[in-house]
Amino acid sequence: MSYIIFHNTRCKHSRSGLDYLKSKTSDFVVRDYITDVITMNELKEILLKTNLKPSQIVRTNEEYYKSSLKGKNFTDDEWIKILIENPKLIQRPIVVGKYKAIIANPPSEIDRLF
Repeated sequence: MSYIIFHNTRCKHSRSGLDYLKSKTSDFVVRDYITDVITMNELKEILLKTNLKPSQIVRTNEEYYKSSLKGKNFTDDEWIKILIENPKLIQRPIVVGKYKAIIANPPSEIDRLF
């Protein structure tokens, strides 16, 4: 079973999650989702496997969120479009397994996949 970790190399939480995943398994692929943007289908799969709505994976401390999105109501499809166009808004890291995915912040959340 191979895992995918959607990772942002500039984020300390994401780096911690990657280190934690390395301590658990070597069977994973690292995907820098800032440069290799998540597709709509991938994001929908992540949401299905995490059992979360798009608005629940938004990083609300990002400046773009605060200045342009806070307090507005969007449909799930609108959030998905916003997240794909602004990948920095996506919580990180996200580790995806065959049937389940988790936001690995804190890194110990990764234990739920094993």
